[in-house]
Amino acid sequence: MNLAKIKILIVEDDLTLGETLKERLEKEGYAIEWAMNLHQARLSLTNFIPHLLLLDLRLPDGSGFRLAEELNKQINPPLFLFLTAQAGAPERLKGFELGAEEFIPKPFHLKELILRLKSVLRKNNLNLSNKLSYKNYKINFEGYNIEGPSGENTELSKRDCLLLDLLIQNKHRTIPRDEILDKLWGEDKFPTNRTIDNSIVRIRQAFKDTNGEAIRSVRGVGYQWIGELESF
Repeated sequence: MNLAKIKILIVEDDLTLGETLKERLEKEGYAIEWAMNLHQARLSLTNFIPHLLLLDLRLPDGSGFRLAEELNKQINPPLFLFLTAQAGAPERLKGFELGAEEFIPKPFHLKELILRLKSVLRKNNLNLSNKLSYKNYKINFEGYNIEGPSGENTELSKRDCLLLDLLIQNKHRTIPRDEILDKLWGEDKFPTNRTIDNSIVRIRQAFKDTNGEAIRSVRGVGYQWIGELESF
């Protein structure tokens, strides 16, 4: 898992364009997966929860509109942008009716695409920082620590940081314990709900003097991050 990174799924069957987009966006700091058809995209979505999709319309096994319709049935669907040579008025209207953030006709300038992508992320209050602050506490995912108001550091394990990242990147919803176990402890032999609870305790203790209010406990379900974050 990439810590505190915006996750993007590219659905594009053109080999050259797909490779170019993947390489350039990874250099920009995004976590990328690339699917060349609808089937691969659906498989990716079972394990990779993107914040945004770059979605072609004309794919070998169907239309990108079909995947957009499927995404819209989710409780919290990801953002999506259409990248397509089919850019007539009917296609654009249908794309925006489905909730597309942008409808970008091919060919396009790569720099323009990235600028428009960043604009969409800003508009939707998503950021790419590996360093976030909550109140007077600085979260450093790269250093696996949280710095307090007086400069004291609390070290966290990689697993604790992964859990904190999972909560922050999905702050719009409560993450069930079963999902947390599957994503973060799936390879361990004997993880339990107590394993998650202990990790939550350590994270809350790192935010001294905040009463653990940034992480909401939902009895019988799981946890949700509700604290207001800023980049630094």
